[in-house]
Amino acid sequence: MSFFNSFNISATGLTAERLRMDIISKNIANTNTTRTSAGTPYRRQIPIFKEMEGNSFSDVFEQAMGNKVAGNGVEVVAIKEDMSDFKREYNPSHPDADEDGYVLLPNVDVVTEMINLISASRAYEANVTVMNGTKSMAMKALAIGK
Repeated sequence: MSFFNSFNISATGLTAERLRMDIISKNIANTNTTRTSAGTPYRRQIPIFKEMEGNSFSDVFEQAMGNKVAGNGVEVVAIKEDMSDFKREYNPSHPDADEDGYVLLPNVDVVTEMINLISASRAYEANVTVMNGTKSMAMKALAIGK
């Protein structure tokens, strides 16, 4: 495995976690959105991650020889909607209230989103640390020749 492979793997992690943070912030921003273009309350969105599969000859050869040490990174394959039930709140004065006075609110829980945001932030920081460590090793390897 080369230094560049480590950089590429960490870069895919950084990209995926940044997108995860963007989706979490979108969920938090829409906590009180009771009406979307579809006419329903906002549904919480969740990114789906998947390990990237290497299709190059060297990847297949290393895997066949049993020398495959690391993967090829991560990619976001989809952004799914959380199909859990909407919250119901009694508020007869709300414009979106039904005939019984209940309003359907988004299925977004701010506490859960904040926990996910902290997790995504820590994963992002871990990928930055890996990139810095790889850069440091590469610089020390170059310094050997001096």
